[in-house]
Amino acid sequence: MSALAGKVIAVTGAGRGLGRAFAEACVAAGAEVVVAELDEKLGKAAAEALKASFVPLDLGESTSITAMAKAIDKRHGRLDGLVNNGAIATGIGGKTYDEIDIETWDRVMRVNVRGTWLAVKACAPLLRAGAAKGKGASIVNLASDTALWGAPRLLHYVASKGAVISMTRSLARELGPDRIAVNAIAPGLVLTESTEYVPAQRHQHYVDGRAMPRAQMPDDVTGAVVFLLSDAAAFITGQVLPVNGGFVMN
Repeated sequence: MSALAGKVIAVTGAGRGLGRAFAEACVAAGAEVVVAELDEKLGKAAAEALKASFVPLDLGESTSITAMAKAIDKRHGRLDGLVNNGAIATGIGGKTYDEIDIETWDRVMRVNVRGTWLAVKACAPLLRAGAAKGKGASIVNLASDTALWGAPRLLHYVASKGAVISMTRSLARELGPDRIAVNAIAPGLVLTESTEYVPAQRHQHYVDGRAMPRAQMPDDVTGAVVFLLSDAAAFITGQVLPVNGGFVMN
């Protein structure tokens, strides 16, 4: 039996990049996937290609997050898994702590931190419904290894992902009684369109620093997410898993 057979999984930011890769992997593992995406064109295209359903989502707007959960409830009545992948990451790096403008800082925190919290809050009733039907339900938050090694010239993003790590641990304790596991993965620098802007020097820094010295691809990350969404990981919660070829080791 496929690892996610019969499960309903929502993936935020699933229109492209890692989010799309997560959605594809979940479908391949047997799940019924909900593509939640800000860019309607990309989201609908991904959903059509994957034979998944699409719901619009703007993680910067609380009303949009609530509407997403209502749409999922109407279509599926439950969730067995939520992948909090959506975030602002593209085009914001390269500035030192004192060069970041307040507007950009607030926008990153609004989407990456508040948006993740509100997505969990909105989807919790659906996850409880999913947990009641099976061995439990799962939330996988997308952190980043930048928060583990303290990447420079990216403070707003690093801080937001550090907050996601802390929220993961606290949420694990609050949602544990409902049999909802909450974990995070911390990928390294993955080669997707969202990281094309990153200077070649930073890419090479990652390659040189890994125990497995090569570029990291989306397929290097998807397996960990599928595992954490599966029943095999039902008793794993509150953990942060670096997935970066050994650039950072716990």
